[in-house]
Amino acid sequence: MKIKCGGGVVALSESQSEAQHPKIEDREPRKKKVVVLGTGWGATSFLKGLDASLYDVQVVSPRNYFAFTPLLPSVTCGTVEARSIVEPVRNIIKKTNGEIKFWEAECIKIDAADKKVLCRCNIENLVGSGEFSLDYDFLVVAVGAQVNTFNTPGVKENCHFLKDVEDAQKIRLSVIDCLEKAVLPSQSEEEQRSNLHFVVVGGGPTGVEFAAELHDYIQEDLIKLYPSVKDKVKITLIQSGDHILNMFDERISSFAEQKFTRDGIEVQTGCRVLSVNDQEITMKVKSTGSVCSVPHGLIVWSTGICTVPVIRDFMQEIGQAKRHVLATNEWLRVEGCENVYAIGDCSSINQRKIKDDIIDIFKAADKNNSGTLTIEEFQEVMDDIIVRYPQVEYYLKKKNILDLRVLWNDPQGNEREEIDIEGFKLALSLADSQVKSLPATAQVAAQQGAYLANCFNRIDHIEEHPEGPRRFTGSGHHNFRPFRYKHFGQFAPLGGEQAAAELPGDWVSIGHSTQWLWYSVYASKQVSWRTRYLVVSDWTRRFIFGRDSSRV
Repeated sequence: MKIKCGGGVVALSESQSEAQHPKIEDREPRKKKVVVLGTGWGATSFLKGLDASLYDVQVVSPRNYFAFTPLLPSVTCGTVEARSIVEPVRNIIKKTNGEIKFWEAECIKIDAADKKVLCRCNIENLVGSGEFSLDYDFLVVAVGAQVNTFNTPGVKENCHFLKDVEDAQKIRLSVIDCLEKAVLPSQSEEEQRSNLHFVVVGGGPTGVEFAAELHDYIQEDLIKLYPSVKDKVKITLIQSGDHILNMFDERISSFAEQKFTRDGIEVQTGCRVLSVNDQEITMKVKSTGSVCSVPHGLIVWSTGICTVPVIRDFMQEIGQAKRHVLATNEWLRVEGCENVYAIGDCSSINQRKIKDDIIDIFKAADKNNSGTLTIEEFQEVMDDIIVRYPQVEYYLKKKNILDLRVLWNDPQGNEREEIDIEGFKLALSLADSQVKSLPATAQVAAQQGAYLANCFNRIDHIEEHPEGPRRFTGSGHHNFRPFRYKHFGQFAPLGGEQAAAELPGDWVSIGHSTQWLWYSVYASKQVSWRTRYLVVSDWTRRFIFGRDSSRV
């Protein structure tokens, strides 16, 4: 039996023909095996939404917990404890409908040809072999990504990253170490200033939030405990672009730079790091071309992400070696693999452009084969076009076009009675300029996981009742509507109980009230009531007692 899912055809082959195996009345049909790689935002959202009673579900991840990664900067300074933002995977899967098996191991190879994944357990002192393989009928790849060092010499050896809980815990210990070293009697003033120079490379949300958290930690808590180094602490934020938070509205970017300047955080834009060693960081100033080196006590590197080795090998296997991330179609199915799906930071949707299908779309709309379209034929096909090609909707919103008949007009703005293929191309060609890659954020991954779970839950039903748009390059309809990301806004905590928010409708909010909105949203988005309680308790404790500076 075949079903259509994700715009592609997914083969659900029977294990053996009835001729080979006589039919047994009480034998239950074999459940299809779904293997999920990862326990991050995408995978957890998928598992929480999936009706596991319909499948044989197995999860593989080197981490047996889900981490609320937006709060990692808070963990680095003790504002929130590490255990408060993690939820064991087994707690999550035991609440699902049906049995889900979990294996704490790392996927080291994906064999799409034989539908297998090779895994290896990295637990120390393991008795016996730690390698095993799993068969699958469907594979959901949600392994995330790793920090991109851009092959900068010395970064891996001398910088801290901020990608997971272990990274945040290491940074917290290193911050305390820097202050303890600085107050030793043997340290000269120059050595003290070097130990107390904290450098953040990367002016994105993670780097900015960490710099703000570190500033608050030092000014509100550590200075009271280490008064002798009060005037020697320095925080520098290095950004290769012209502004920090350049993915936000320019009002937020400008406010953040001004606030950091007032707080004494040095923001160096237009600088590219050339190398890092255990004592100095060397960078080039783009405006002048000059190269300078400055001493450091701690460097946090937060400059973007790149694919993990297992995904690079998989991309090589399926003919995507020239791409930077794993390409999927609009239904999240990996291009070149009918039964493999990818969600989250490890993948990117390869949105199909209208110009590639414009002739087929015109033929589908031209029912009487007249070579021209009437306004009625044009409007009839536009509903399917908007669903199939989201860039059309983005284009209409950007141009404030409320009436589709505006597209029908000629270049002079005059309404036409009919339109030929060239006029049809002209009406829709500009929409392809709105094709954009989705950001690698928790919000995107969570929505992709929920969407894919919904598709898996309704596979059998949707075959007979397709709900997707018309197939312009074939007959019938797509089974499912393509994935459509809905942006709910983004936050940028800036320290001092102030935050900035960019919300839908071009609404920008900055200040203390936005920080309280940030508290409420992040508390509500916790994966369980346990973590919600712990996070709120940590915030309350910090307000009353301050942050803990113990090296534990």
